[in-house]
Amino acid sequence: MSSKQIKLPKGYKPSEDEEYMCPEQLEYFRQKLLDWRNSLIEESQETINNLRGEVRDVGDEAERASRETENSLELRTRDRYRKLLGKIDEALARVDDGSYGYCEETGEEIGLARLEARPNATLCLDAQERWELKQKQMRDSR
Repeated sequence: MSSKQIKLPKGYKPSEDEEYMCPEQLEYFRQKLLDWRNSLIEESQETINNLRGEVRDVGDEAERASRETENSLELRTRDRYRKLLGKIDEALARVDDGSYGYCEETGEEIGLARLEARPNATLCLDAQERWELKQKQMRDSR
């Protein structure tokens, strides 16, 4: 079941009428993840180029402080992108090994709508809600 053999029809969208995570759905999500990954890399490259092209010794102290704040925000965004790229790569590995679309905790289907909204999801909605509740309880108990 090589992805190179699967050619999706133009405008293809996964459907509940198909077998869950059939080759077409896996290829659809592979392409969706790759497109997302490429756009993040492109945005990160733009950030790097913006930071490199900036003249640092121009302006008064207020302008420099403002620029430093902007740079800090851009670097934080880039760090978030780096972490997100790792999660996208993990999702692509799950597509390749056949575990994509299934909850890592329960083994249940994550669902097409959830994957459409969040292609790197690893938990079904119930497991995600339990995880979030546990995180909240841990924060509240501190």
